[in-house]
Amino acid sequence: MIPQKKRMYEVIVSKIEDFLLDEGMEAGDRLPSERELAIMFTVSRTSVREALRALELSGAIEIRQRGGSFLKTPKIGRVHEEISAAIIEKEKHLVYEMLELRRALEVESVSLAAQRAKTADLEKIRQALENMAISATDIEAGVQADLQFHMSIVEATHNTIFIQLTQTLAEHMEDTIRVTRKYRFLDMNRYEETFEEHKAIYLAIASGDQEKAKRLMEDHILGIRRELSESFLSGSIGE
Repeated sequence: MIPQKKRMYEVIVSKIEDFLLDEGMEAGDRLPSERELAIMFTVSRTSVREALRALELSGAIEIRQRGGSFLKTPKIGRVHEEISAAIIEKEKHLVYEMLELRRALEVESVSLAAQRAKTADLEKIRQALENMAISATDIEAGVQADLQFHMSIVEATHNTIFIQLTQTLAEHMEDTIRVTRKYRFLDMNRYEETFEEHKAIYLAIASGDQEKAKRLMEDHILGIRRELSESFLSGSIGE
């Protein structure tokens, strides 16, 4: 299976952790500047800034305005675990917000797609569905197929504003799909159920049934939100 893709700032967080351990830094010590870290790791200062904010969110460092960044916790060996937990908490909130936006956008999009989809549009949606069917053992391929399915539906609206907006949000949509699939598939039996949900949406579009397509898409997104809420509540989600 292809490992889950890390964002750049998460990679830099790990590099900073290694630096802290190698240098034997203690609470109160000042970290190198953003510029120095960017040069050290050969990355942009923007990526370093995001990594430092993640460290601050975890409580590992303190960022002082015009004063630099300072190590707060003496438990250097636990910094990565603390950051991971903080990122998960932050991403929960972002996933919920993205699901709200996707519900508003995709329920209307699927209705328009049922009205306007041409043969070529249906073929793209069907191909994405087929890719989903064969990706049960390939995490990243499944994410990409799922993303392509939803993007293809929006493209089938032939509404240029919807399409442009969705393209702008594509990275966030991909992240949301990656998170939801990861936790939804803690139960391996959910692969077939998830595929069938997408298949039903495709068939409703192909048959031009707007109301059914809207209902199925809304049920799909609300179902994901409900399942995530239950998983968060039960504490079954973790790295």
